[in-house]
Amino acid sequence: MKKEIIISGFGGQGVLSMGKILAYSGLMEDKQVTWMPAYGPEQRGGTANVTVIISDDRISSPILSKYDIAIVLNQPSLDKFESKVKPGGTLIYDGYGIMNPPTRQDITVYRLDAMDKAAEMKNAKVFNMIVLGGLLKICPVVSTKGLEKALYKALPERHHNMIPLNMQAVEEGMKLIKVKK
Repeated sequence: MKKEIIISGFGGQGVLSMGKILAYSGLMEDKQVTWMPAYGPEQRGGTANVTVIISDDRISSPILSKYDIAIVLNQPSLDKFESKVKPGGTLIYDGYGIMNPPTRQDITVYRLDAMDKAAEMKNAKVFNMIVLGGLLKICPVVSTKGLEKALYKALPERHHNMIPLNMQAVEEGMKLIKVKK
């Protein structure tokens, strides 16, 4: 198994954290992992993306031009990365920030209304965990147990009390994700 994933959105949406947690999850399960963030000087409000590769075998390079899975959280990210999903690949998008939904017919497109669910849960900070839950439902590159272990590694100790809420958000994301018709 080898999955090449790009996660992209505005700075402040937890894009880099999502990639970091996913990468740590792979490490917790003895997989080969790369994590390569990219963001502009604006960080908050500017665009940010992270490439994560999780594999059972060695990874030759962290640099990619095409992806198995793209997770896009805003329109500029969709515009940039929709064409870079490999044919037969997967695109996941949050319905909140997308005015012109994906149009490709040669990939599977999923809509996940994570922003709405985070508002319903009264905690905007769980948005990225809802998205990760959606990813793990359709492509279980790591287990939820590995993800929970990774949260203890990735989050500062002062935030460990938030891990149960984060895991609840993962479960919500698993329930929410839907194939776009």
